[in-house]
Amino acid sequence: MNRSIDSAKIGLALGSGASRGWSHIGVVKGLLEAGIEPDIVCGTSVGAMVGGSYLAGNLGKLENWVLGSSRSDVLRFFSFRLANSAFVDIERLNWFLHNFVAAPDVLIEALCKPYAAVCTDLESGREVLLREGGVADAVRASMAMPGLFPAERKNEMWLVDGGLINPVPVTACRALGADVVIAVNLNSDFLSRRQDRIRMKPTEFADGNLGNLQKQVRKYSNRLSNHDEEATGKTPGLFSTISNTINIFQDQITRSRLEADPADVLIEPKVGDIGMFDFQRAGDAISEGRECVKRAMPDIRRHILASCSTP
Repeated sequence: MNRSIDSAKIGLALGSGASRGWSHIGVVKGLLEAGIEPDIVCGTSVGAMVGGSYLAGNLGKLENWVLGSSRSDVLRFFSFRLANSAFVDIERLNWFLHNFVAAPDVLIEALCKPYAAVCTDLESGREVLLREGGVADAVRASMAMPGLFPAERKNEMWLVDGGLINPVPVTACRALGADVVIAVNLNSDFLSRRQDRIRMKPTEFADGNLGNLQKQVRKYSNRLSNHDEEATGKTPGLFSTISNTINIFQDQITRSRLEADPADVLIEPKVGDIGMFDFQRAGDAISEGRECVKRAMPDIRRHILASCSTP
């Protein structure tokens, strides 16, 4: 279906979900492969990142980077010495955003299509849509997860992660004029998959030097993951406590927001087994996103045709 001859404006709402957000790459590519080109893109947190990268023409570069990255690459973005406001290495984060999302001089208002990054005003708790200024700056504000990323100052407001208030920005797409909204919710099965992980048998290691090496790798790897803590009943560490808390309340907020403001088509990749910082699982997430689009395509086409035929 060639969107250029259709009258319905298609909005793509890309939700929050940390490393599960690489599913958005598969969703965008799946839509484009099917001839469905979004007219409006709104994103929250990692959704803002992938959406911004797509509209800035860098989605291929972003995909190549995430597919080639390991958990140790992700660890380099964090400093485990307590800072005043966050653990993230801002210089490295900016390097990443400017190389794989949008260069510093790329502005939202200059993008080829309407775009909004969803943020939360830290003082008022209100939702803020960033629709102008630097794309990379907007993405950094949208993904400013409390405790990990520092809040961003803009227009006399301190902005943090948009997932605190609108994890799947259907309403943002409507506000920008979308007739049909395709939304991607990354948190639909996280809690059920987490229970499955808790019931899993703890990891066993080999004897001798090989076992010691395995334990050391897992020790540093799990600083950004909580799988072993869940399986063994250990007291959750700082990162796993933060990530699980955020996942729980975002799941509840998402359910409430989608019930009040349902999308026309809701895509829910089954990525609940991918932890918040399991960035090395990008290949699995991208593949699941693409497959979800294939399964949803009849519903997508039906809503587009229905919207086009409505006077």
